[in-house]
Amino acid sequence: MTLTALIAIYVRQNWRPYALAAWMLATVSALTVYIPRQVGHVIDGLVAGTLHEEALLGELAWLLLAGVAIYFLRVAWRLQLFAASYRLGAQLRARLYARLCQQGPHFFQQKRTGDLMALATNDIDSVEMASGEAMLAGFDGTLTLILVVAMMTLGIDGRLAAAALLPFPIMAWAFWRISNHIHQASKESLDAFGKLNDQVQETLTGVRTLRALGLEARSAQRFEELAESAADASLRAQRWEAAFEPAVGVTLVSATVLTLGLGGYFVWHGELSIGALTAFSMYLGQLIWPMFAAGWVLALIERGRAAWGRLQPVLDAPLTVADSGSRTDVEPGRLVLEGVSFSYPGHQALALDAVSLQLPPGQTLGLVGATGSGKSSVLRLILRQYTQSTGTIRWGGNSLGDYTLEALNRAISWVPQEPFLFSASIAENIALAKAGATREEIAHAARLASIHDDIVRMPKGYDTPVGEKGIALSGGQRQRVAIARAMLTDAPLLLLDDALSAVDTQTETDILQHLRSARAGRTALIVSHRLSAVMDADHIVVLSHGRISEQGDHATLLARNGWYAAQWRYQQLEASLDAA
Repeated sequence: MTLTALIAIYVRQNWRPYALAAWMLATVSALTVYIPRQVGHVIDGLVAGTLHEEALLGELAWLLLAGVAIYFLRVAWRLQLFAASYRLGAQLRARLYARLCQQGPHFFQQKRTGDLMALATNDIDSVEMASGEAMLAGFDGTLTLILVVAMMTLGIDGRLAAAALLPFPIMAWAFWRISNHIHQASKESLDAFGKLNDQVQETLTGVRTLRALGLEARSAQRFEELAESAADASLRAQRWEAAFEPAVGVTLVSATVLTLGLGGYFVWHGELSIGALTAFSMYLGQLIWPMFAAGWVLALIERGRAAWGRLQPVLDAPLTVADSGSRTDVEPGRLVLEGVSFSYPGHQALALDAVSLQLPPGQTLGLVGATGSGKSSVLRLILRQYTQSTGTIRWGGNSLGDYTLEALNRAISWVPQEPFLFSASIAENIALAKAGATREEIAHAARLASIHDDIVRMPKGYDTPVGEKGIALSGGQRQRVAIARAMLTDAPLLLLDDALSAVDTQTETDILQHLRSARAGRTALIVSHRLSAVMDADHIVVLSHGRISEQGDHATLLARNGWYAAQWRYQQLEASLDAA
C-alpha cells in the first residue's frame, strides 16, 4: 500500500471532517478572490468620481466583513483537519504497538529498539503531517490557484494573464527536481535518527557496564558521531526544502516584471483601467501562497513517503509465529513432545534433535544439561515463541497450534532466565499477573518466593519503586519478584527457566519447599543448572547437544553414574567448600 492509498482510505472512512474543512477552505478561497476584485472596483469608482461617501463606507464594510469571515473560517478548518490527522497518527501508533506485541523473539533479534521507537515518533509524525498539513495546503493552494488564474484570465485580461504565467512551467520543473532530492534526503534523515535512538537506548540501558569498563569516552564519541550524522542528514533535507523559496521568488519576480511591463503598456493605450491593473497585481500577489503551498506539500509528501517506506514493512511483517489456532481455552492435561526437532532461524545446526518427553498433569519435570544443550529451547517451543521444524507438541490431547496464543499465555506462568520488571512499585510488578489482586494475595505470593522479608525492610515496603527494569533491586530480588508474580496466577502450567540462578542455596531450598506446598495439582517444568533445584522432581531429563542423553528420577540417575551423577557430586563438593 502506498502513502497515497493509505491517506485515501483514511479520508473515505473519515470524510465528514475533511468535507467540512474543504467547504470552509473553498469559502475562504472565494472570499480571498473577492477582495482584490472589490478593491479594483473601489479604485475605479474613486478615479471616475462615481463612488460617494456612503457607498465607499459600504464597500469598506464588506471588505472588513470578508476579512473577519476568512479569519474565523481558517481557525475552524484547522481544528477540523488537524484533529482528523492526529487521529490517524494515534491509529498508526496503536496499530504499530499491537503488531509489535504480536511478534516473536526472532523479529526483535532483527530490529533495534531505538529504530522501532523512531518509527513510533518521527516516522508516524511525518505520515500524520502528510495527511493533515499536506492535505490542507494542497487543497487550499490548488483551489486558490484555479480561482485566481480564472479571475486573472476571464475577469481582467487573458493576454496579461498568459504573460504573467510564462515563468511557471520552469518553476514546476524545479519543484520536480527538488522533491526527488527531498525524498532521498528525508529517508537518510529518518534512518540517521533511528541509529541515534539506538545508541541512546543502548547507552542508557548499559550505563553501569560502560562505567565499570571505563568506556564513557568511547560511548560519548560514538554518540557525537551519530548526532553529527543525524544533524547533517537533517540539514541536507532542510537545504533542499529551502530551495523551494528561491524558485518561488524568481518566478514571482519574473511574473511581476512581465505584469507591470505589459500592464503598463495596456493602461497607457487605454486597454486596461488602473483599478483592473491594481486588482491583477493583487491577484498576482495571491499566487504566492499557491506556489509556497506547492513546495510545502511536495516536501511533506516526500517526507511522508520516506517515513511510510520505513513504517509499512514493520506493520506488514508476517508474524514469526502464526496465531491461527481456534481454541480459546486450554484443557490442562498431559504435555507431550514427540520427535521434536528445531533449529533457530538463520542457523543450520539443530538446537533440538528428535526430542520426545511427557509431563503428566500435576507432576514436575526437571530439565537439566550443559550450557547450550537445548533446555531453554524446549520452553520456547512450549510458549510458542518459535515453531518446531518437525514433530508435534500436544497439551491436553490438542496440538499447541490449535490454541490461540492468548489462551496459551493465560494457561502458562513463565519465569525466564532474565526476568523483566517494569518501572513501577514492587506490588504493581507482582500484581501484573492478576489484575485486581489484593495486598494480602500479593504478600502471600511474595512469601512463597521468599521475598516478603526483603520487601518489608525497604523504605516504602510493597510501594517501593523498582526503577527501570528493576535496577533498584539485586539480581536475586528481581528473580524472586518474578517468581512471586508467577505464583499469583492460577495458570495450570508453571515454567521456571533457571529462575533461581541468582539466589543462594538456602534461599533456593526455601523457595522450592514453598513451591512444592503451594502447587498441589499444578504441573511444573523446571530448567536449572543446579541439580538441587530438580532433585525432588517426579521425572528428570538430561539434554546433551539437543538430544536426550539420560532420564529418570533423582535416585535412578545417580545410580547410572553418568553426566547427572558426576555433575551432582561436583555441585555437592562445591557447596560443601562454600559452606566451609
